[in-house]
Amino acid sequence: MSDGRLFGHAPPKEPRERLIFALDVDHIDEAERLVKALAPHVGMFKVGPRLFTSAGSLVMDLIHGMGSSVFLDLKFHDIPVSVAGAAREVARLRTKMFTVHGMGGKKMIQAVLRELGQMTLIPGLPPPIVLGVTILTSHDQESVEAIGFDRPISELAMRIAKISVDGGAGGIVASGHEVTALKDALPEGTVFVVPGIRSAADEVQDQSRVMTARQAVEAGATYVVVGRPIRLAKDPAAAADRIVEDIAQANV
Repeated sequence: MSDGRLFGHAPPKEPRERLIFALDVDHIDEAERLVKALAPHVGMFKVGPRLFTSAGSLVMDLIHGMGSSVFLDLKFHDIPVSVAGAAREVARLRTKMFTVHGMGGKKMIQAVLRELGQMTLIPGLPPPIVLGVTILTSHDQESVEAIGFDRPISELAMRIAKISVDGGAGGIVASGHEVTALKDALPEGTVFVVPGIRSAADEVQDQSRVMTARQAVEAGATYVVVGRPIRLAKDPAAAADRIVEDIAQANV
């Protein structure tokens, strides 16, 4: 299977297209400032629970109005009919990609894909890419064992990723430390989104499994997600450009 797993979306060709900026802010005004500053420098904007709860569809309109795409990262995890209904509304918001939690299981993800397959969208607009979340990059082995999992993180990520793709997900969200093994095990064309990106000089903060953008792309990442290293920089646009340059140097 080739790029068909992108459901009509072209894979990224330029280094900038691989960079997703995590728009993890509280208010629409702050989001607007960052979107206007960064739209020419990043490939996509990630909207998570923090901003979506505050601004809802307004932030989606803001990003689309700047000619950019949205990665909606709400990690849906509920009974199949509820998540399928949420997926329907996400597609209506013209989201390029969105997340469901792989722990929701194969039936939940299949319900999402059935719902998307039944929709009539704007002509020429492909359905959003469904991404299965594996193990959050804030987790380490001790924390997953505290939840009750007695297997190594790498094995858990592989199992959840396979369940997600078997259910029809077009991609996976996983730490860069697991991507190489996942890429070897999953169908060609599977999209890999890697958060937890830091440069060698950045503090890891609440992340546990991190790597640089170049390392992630060389490991197999289709997209990398970067938030605080750009948002907290004195010059966010320059910080984004440095990450794009790091991606450009990847040996892929």
